[in-house]
Amino acid sequence: MESILEPATKMQQSDRGIRLSFSTSNDGLMLKQIQAVHVPDGRAIDVRPLLHIVEDILSFAAPSGDAIVETGKQATGTEAFQHQTNYQTNITDMLETLSFLIDRISIEMARKCSETREEHATTMSILSMVSNYPWDAKLVIALSAFAVNYGEFWLLAQCYTSNQLAKNLAILKQVPGILQHSTMLKSRFDTIKDLITAMLDIAKCLVEFKEIPSNYVTEDVAAAVSAAMDHIPVAIYWTIRSMLATASQITGLSGSENEFLSSLESWELSSSVHKLSTMHSHLVGLLAICHKQIDERKFIEAYQNLQYLFNAAQIDNIKVLKALINPKDDPLPLVDGTNKKRVSVDVLRKRNVLLLISDLDILQDEVVILQQIYEESRRQSNSLDQNPYELVWLPVLDSSVSLSKIKQRIFENLTATMTWFTLRHPSLLNRAVFKFIKEEWGFEQKPIVVVLDPQGRVTCSNAIHMMWIWGNLAFPFTIAKEDALFEAETLTLDFLVDGIDPVILKWISEERFIFLYGGEDIEWIRNFTHTVKTAARACGIAMEMVYVGKRNPKENIRRNMAIINEEKLSHCLPDITAIWYFWIRIESMWNSKHQLGKADENDPTTQEIMTLLSYDGGEGYGWALLGKGSTEFTKARGTTFLTCLSDYNLWAEDVQTKGLVSAIHDYFLQNPTPHHCNRLVLPATASRLPEMVTCSECRRTMERYILYHCCDE
Repeated sequence: MESILEPATKMQQSDRGIRLSFSTSNDGLMLKQIQAVHVPDGRAIDVRPLLHIVEDILSFAAPSGDAIVETGKQATGTEAFQHQTNYQTNITDMLETLSFLIDRISIEMARKCSETREEHATTMSILSMVSNYPWDAKLVIALSAFAVNYGEFWLLAQCYTSNQLAKNLAILKQVPGILQHSTMLKSRFDTIKDLITAMLDIAKCLVEFKEIPSNYVTEDVAAAVSAAMDHIPVAIYWTIRSMLATASQITGLSGSENEFLSSLESWELSSSVHKLSTMHSHLVGLLAICHKQIDERKFIEAYQNLQYLFNAAQIDNIKVLKALINPKDDPLPLVDGTNKKRVSVDVLRKRNVLLLISDLDILQDEVVILQQIYEESRRQSNSLDQNPYELVWLPVLDSSVSLSKIKQRIFENLTATMTWFTLRHPSLLNRAVFKFIKEEWGFEQKPIVVVLDPQGRVTCSNAIHMMWIWGNLAFPFTIAKEDALFEAETLTLDFLVDGIDPVILKWISEERFIFLYGGEDIEWIRNFTHTVKTAARACGIAMEMVYVGKRNPKENIRRNMAIINEEKLSHCLPDITAIWYFWIRIESMWNSKHQLGKADENDPTTQEIMTLLSYDGGEGYGWALLGKGSTEFTKARGTTFLTCLSDYNLWAEDVQTKGLVSAIHDYFLQNPTPHHCNRLVLPATASRLPEMVTCSECRRTMERYILYHCCDE
């Protein structure tokens, strides 16, 4: 067999086929020859801008039957022209150094392709010309020389019908003859296009290897790079050789006697595509190993950097905010909700910042109430500089999973309703930020609000509970402020309803008797409201009733509200959002007490909260709470209250001396429920659930269960 290291003296189809199917052992011998002409002089060169231009040339000159028939179309596109000039400012100095070498190689390619078919000798000659350059630069420089010849040929093919100069040059190069057989040549052109794609893939892969940061080359990365270096020289050789094969085919098309490619020549091109694709797949696999190890190292560093920044003293909050919001150095990572314009992180400099952290399942009710709280804070200030705080939404999603069209639409719909700052896109939060938010701030699924002071210090890891309870009264949303507010507060009727419904607040100020009642059994609701009205007439006392529904209100609560209003059974909270807000405030009171470490059986407020939550968590009939003004109330389960109201004669005399609320409360104490079964459903609080909870009625320790509940009603 003829050695591949010796140039052929006679071109025969049989040995041409053999020389394109080198075995692994041949590649091993070739590797030594390639390395012999590799004598880099240590020069540093960034060839990516040059590769961009080459990729553009080969893309716009891509051969296809349509491109040939519709000549002139690509040449007149202003968009294409602008795209090709994007890199000019970055490459001028480089081309001053490389232009002569690129010109020499392009001449060598053109001459060898027209005179001989000694692909091996020509390939080694080109490798000798670029011997002083690193591996990636060798290939990109050779590819640039190929692009010059290839691009000039197709430029004439595309422009000769619309440009007289191009037409004359095309005639001299016999380009018009190609058009006569464009349909028959289409499959060959497609193969050439595939081969060029394979060449570019190899080149881009080599550039990526070159760009691996040296400070991230761990043992695993070094092993992958070393394995790649066993293949890169041979891959470069075969890529340059494929350039020569492609150039030979194009040169052959210009000659009148070589209008058609032989089947063997077509097979050679296809074989080259397969060979380069196989090499590329192997290199990509090694590159993936490198990227995985580097990404893991960067992830650890980014996480440690976040920990350091939040533990170190800062002049202002910009460093910590950029590490959280803008780890990818996006110049405008935020969107201003007031005008929907993109802005930089600097708009938050030295301001109190509330980070609203949630996934895309944040409830519309939560957004609506937060909107009211946020806009109220704006109304209370006279200028932007006096705004007490800025709110920023960070949508926390798995960055390793691309956003689906449905989730993208949900994200856009949410940001459209938010008037505060929002992250431009969830992908800006990297994996380290995601881990930090979960592990340091306890984020799971429910939204949290992390408070940062003007120096970027965390003053509260979750202020959403006090925002639900007190709104802007809780500013600056610190633990100390939360504790002070609870110390000054008792669980009264007006504290329970707060400003949810002005009608109720008016009744409270007028010292009226008010029943708050909840549940979802409409028959019990009819029975209860009828019984209350009967008892009120018997006592000669005006009583108001307000339906407060149930936690996590679903469609059945909406139906109940419609029936209550239609049948005029009682007053209802204004809407579903108001019902949700009523219950989320009670949940938040428990969360807040627990966060302060005061959710124990000796705290009366905590016990009252737990009683209300246990009423709502129970199955079957509802519950009711009777209060007057803002100082007294009593409460019981629905069946207990119905029995009490039916036994009016047993406590009627006490009303005159004790008052209605106290008389009913004493009745409950004197007639305890013979049996009770309390079920307390505590709100999820990210691994902060108490180890022991006592029953609000009998003070015994409650059994602990884990409940998974799904309801898509």
